[in-house]
Amino acid sequence: MSLTVDDFDFPLPSELIAQHPAAERRGSRLLHVAGAQLADRRFADLPDFLRAGNLLVFNDTRVIKARFFGHKETGGQVEIMLERIVDATHAICQIRASKAPKADSLLTLADAFTVRMTGRAGTDGDFFALELVDHDDFWEVAEQYGKLPLPPYIEHPAEGADETRYQTVYAREPGAVAAPTAGLHFDEAMLDALRAQGINTAFLTLHVGAGTYRPMRVEKIADHRMHSERFDIPQSTADAIAATRAAGGRVIAVGTTSLRALESAAHEDGTVRVGEAETSIFITPGYRFKVVDRLITNFHLPKSTLLMLVSAFAGYDNIRAAYAHAVAERYRFFSYGDAMLLEKTNAV
Repeated sequence: MSLTVDDFDFPLPSELIAQHPAAERRGSRLLHVAGAQLADRRFADLPDFLRAGNLLVFNDTRVIKARFFGHKETGGQVEIMLERIVDATHAICQIRASKAPKADSLLTLADAFTVRMTGRAGTDGDFFALELVDHDDFWEVAEQYGKLPLPPYIEHPAEGADETRYQTVYAREPGAVAAPTAGLHFDEAMLDALRAQGINTAFLTLHVGAGTYRPMRVEKIADHRMHSERFDIPQSTADAIAATRAAGGRVIAVGTTSLRALESAAHEDGTVRVGEAETSIFITPGYRFKVVDRLITNFHLPKSTLLMLVSAFAGYDNIRAAYAHAVAERYRFFSYGDAMLLEKTNAV
């Protein structure tokens, strides 16, 4: 199947882009996609689709306050979005400015601290390397002076409610600059109910980078190169996956980030490598999934790599039909929007 980026476009009325979350985490809608069969449900109904012995795998990354506003030595305004904190005094970022700062120039951020832009970074040079000048801990200055980095399609600045609702209730490991949004639908009561039902849970960490919002700049999807993200899979999660598979249970990834980490760490037999690694896996139709049986996810942007991923998982034609149905039925899209439960299909 030779696909282009335009094959993953679809019309989306702007009013369907959710600007705020549902009143309650589990209050969103849920579209169940099983091949060509579609069912409109509520996210609160998720336990109806799960059985004892199933395993839910969550991404426990925590969103850091990664957005900063400041100015160059010349006075020009800059906006910084951290991609990742490399170590205590170094970070990789995106910079928005009328003119990109020159290497070795100083930037004052939040009227509180200074960084040196030491040069370009990343395989395509789209990112910049920063070095702290007058502080010694990027994590501390991010927490103290940064702002929560809501996605670009959310039009309001981060508010008090966003500090809570743009984090999962199980977020533990700081490092992401975008939330693993499929997990935003779970509250503590639902997690407790699932465990009481005999549904097992496991965790991994994948720190979502700002590159997740970068548009594709190629025509043929085979020419695209993904940005890299860090992930860590503990021994307990690998053991839980092995036990689930041995008992005939199903592994359910909560979010595309969990799926990408698991598939990046997968051996051909479906076992999973333990430990930290980087992934730039690009999943498109034709990919053979080794670990994940079902996927819980939100609705994704037109022409996005994540739309390609879910098309690979549930079938290209099935996803096109599901998205057309979601638009017609006025589902809410993207990070604060509604959810899907996808069944894996071998159809391309």
